[in-house]
Amino acid sequence: MIVDSIETTILDIPLRRPHKFSILTIDSQALLLVRVTTRDGIVGVGEGVVPGGPWWGGESIEGMKILIDRYLAPLLVGRDVTRIGALGKMLDRMVAGAEFAKAALDMALWDAYGKGCGLSVNQLLGGPHRDRLPVTWALGADPADVVVAEARHKLAAGEHRSFKLKMGAGRPEDDVTRVCLVADALSAEADLAVDLNGSWDLATAERFLPEIVAAGVGLIEQPLPHWDVRGMARIADLLTVPVMADESVRTVHDATRLCQEQAADVLAVKLAKGGGITGVVETGVVAGAFGVTCYGGTTIESSIGTAASLHAFCAMPSLEAGSELFGTLLLADDVVVRPVAFEDGFVHLPTGPGLGVEVDEEKVARYARAV
Repeated sequence: MIVDSIETTILDIPLRRPHKFSILTIDSQALLLVRVTTRDGIVGVGEGVVPGGPWWGGESIEGMKILIDRYLAPLLVGRDVTRIGALGKMLDRMVAGAEFAKAALDMALWDAYGKGCGLSVNQLLGGPHRDRLPVTWALGADPADVVVAEARHKLAAGEHRSFKLKMGAGRPEDDVTRVCLVADALSAEADLAVDLNGSWDLATAERFLPEIVAAGVGLIEQPLPHWDVRGMARIADLLTVPVMADESVRTVHDATRLCQEQAADVLAVKLAKGGGITGVVETGVVAGAFGVTCYGGTTIESSIGTAASLHAFCAMPSLEAGSELFGTLLLADDVVVRPVAFEDGFVHLPTGPGLGVEVDEEKVARYARAV
């Protein structure tokens, strides 16, 4: 299975509602569709995605396309798809960083490999430890009455019973008041977490996080900047609920340091920031060696990226803290013929060769960005 060509297409998909992070709000999501075609006609698909732009990981959809087209793709043409690990190491030697772009290629290579063997990616990874994952719904950084109403709608419909609130967009005092109001309304009937996207300093976190925990929030995600590992260790020691690292963990080396410093009780893994399926599975092995659990994060993917995430996450013994693979539910449309399946608060592992999804060419043509 030799790589013959690699094609990239930028897609712009509208969201069902605006999604607010700590520093910006988006109403559409840009995706980079990557297709790896082998000499015998197998087409593997992958997806490059960043959550709202380069503010999070330093890469943009436009930059990822150029990097793949001009630099990464030429390195892969003529190479054997089945040597994914070796190909990844070669790309790392030739191009520093760029995990988000490399993740899209890694997904497409795994998809082509699986299709060529007639096996699912999960089977290639050793088989599933689970065939579905619970899905936490992200509520955004909206006013308390808005997020409570949205959460209660989800609860009544039986769609979710775990929710994550975004923080860090406003004054800490106001944020804490808002979150405590939400917790007072929902903590008796739902599991609640908050995500600060690294927006607070240590002093602010030490002052306010205990109040949030006392109100009923059961998990704190990335309260401090990604570089403040020792500060994260202090917060983890201070609080009586789990602290989860997200921005702080991208590589296996990050995961090792966090575990050694006891700076996180949970590691949030995402294919995009981890360089793809290969890197995320390696991170899960490191976490498991330290007895730390993993959580399946999202960068608001379509069913392509969600399926790839499911294959990796369900193959990881250490991924026991659930997931937030709600991306396809937030998108107003999808780009595959049969989207990944959600039922009763769970997302189910796709079956079939490769990633188990088929690209909808009509949808691709509809959402493709004019170049």
